[in-house]
Amino acid sequence: MTPTTATADADTPHVLGKVQFWFACLFAAGWTGVVCGGLGVQFLSWDYPCPLCMVQRMFMLLAALGAAWIVRRGMTGTLTGRDYMTGWGLALVAVMAGGFTSWRQTMLHILPGDEGYGSPVLGLHMYVWAWILFMASVVAIGIVLAFAHQTAATRLPATPLYRTAGLAVLGFMGLVIVVNLVAVFLLEGFHWFLPDDPESYRFFEDVGITD
Repeated sequence: MTPTTATADADTPHVLGKVQFWFACLFAAGWTGVVCGGLGVQFLSWDYPCPLCMVQRMFMLLAALGAAWIVRRGMTGTLTGRDYMTGWGLALVAVMAGGFTSWRQTMLHILPGDEGYGSPVLGLHMYVWAWILFMASVVAIGIVLAFAHQTAATRLPATPLYRTAGLAVLGFMGLVIVVNLVAVFLLEGFHWFLPDDPESYRFFEDVGITD
């Protein structure tokens, strides 16, 4: 292959590059949506998350940020193999750490007769669902990384669709990150640590709104 041909191939939109961009959008939005589900249970069912629950949320958002790196780079019109490796590498570290955290919480409630922490969702507790999703993400990232070398220096179509999709995903993530930070602050209040079994929003107690 001549240098001219190689350059032409690099500048040609590649179907795998487009697929990986949209998968990164789905990955980032999906994990952000999972965090939204946890926030919904917290605020609508008054089911206060424990410290391990909050740590899992943080790893979920970190995994989403890894995919968001790919989304942001794709908005420029070009994605290189290095972009893929950076984004998916960060996401892989996050889902592995999140998987260990959710496994740890599952093991704390594995004994017969233990009702677990929080209310079940579709028959399983949220930390069990989190472990399943974390492990599924490990497999998905491994498959995606296997094709990273084929999508190096991939130029995406110069259409507003990619930028609009990227802005929507990044905006959604930013909003949920802010809401989650507020939720953590309300739970902890002006304290360094969150109780193992929170029973109230300590911020309102600290400022004298509630007893």
